[in-house]
Amino acid sequence: MPQEDCCTGGYRYTISQTLMACSFYPGSNIVNAVSTNNLDKLPNIDNLKRLLQSLAVLDLVLCPEWDNRYYSFDAHWAPGESMASMRNGCGDSFTVLFTASGCFFKGFAHESTLSSWHQGNLKKWQVALNKVPAEFAHAVSEPAFDIDNISFCFWRLVGETSWSTASFATTETDDPDGSLFLLNCLVGDPRNYQEFAEDYFETDVPLAVIQHVYQQLPLTHRVIQQLNPELELADFYDELVDIGYPMNNSQH
Repeated sequence: MPQEDCCTGGYRYTISQTLMACSFYPGSNIVNAVSTNNLDKLPNIDNLKRLLQSLAVLDLVLCPEWDNRYYSFDAHWAPGESMASMRNGCGDSFTVLFTASGCFFKGFAHESTLSSWHQGNLKKWQVALNKVPAEFAHAVSEPAFDIDNISFCFWRLVGETSWSTASFATTETDDPDGSLFLLNCLVGDPRNYQEFAEDYFETDVPLAVIQHVYQQLPLTHRVIQQLNPELELADFYDELVDIGYPMNNSQH
């Protein structure tokens, strides 16, 4: 995959991949894009979980090397809990916890105005995070969530009809927390992932195949070959189980 390595954020990418990962904003779909100012565009808890699983599967098939993937999903993070994550290799990331109580989402765009890296912001975040419901208190203290590196967070409890956020005031109105930058693929439009994946992985990714995986339909030999002709299902079956992708009728 990489030809000329560029080390950023602890991961190895080609120069072009790194530039892509650090500058990917919504294109023509910006009106419908997800951000903390537009969380009504975000799917509900169950659909968000399915979408993040699907993104992890697509990245897995397109890029067997874990270190070069954007999206990951662990369906067995802890008893009764699942965790999704994204890291772009440039210091930006998000981590998502799914529990029986709902969903907690923490994002970090390190160069954004509300980033905890900015002077004085970490103290402000420590106050803002007091708004997080008790049901997700363990996520705030969980080392894997790296809560000291944060620029936005939101959550939704089971039974609620909307997402809630924790933040603090800023005069900047142009994506102050980096959520517009990091959440582009979470609007659920397969074209967003297609645009990202074709640029990042430098290969053609058929829209129909993305739609197939978004619907969590069986991973047939034909579907796999359209994403990566060098792979068979047996090559990554165990990782699919870890992701929790439905395996009924998939060819194994």
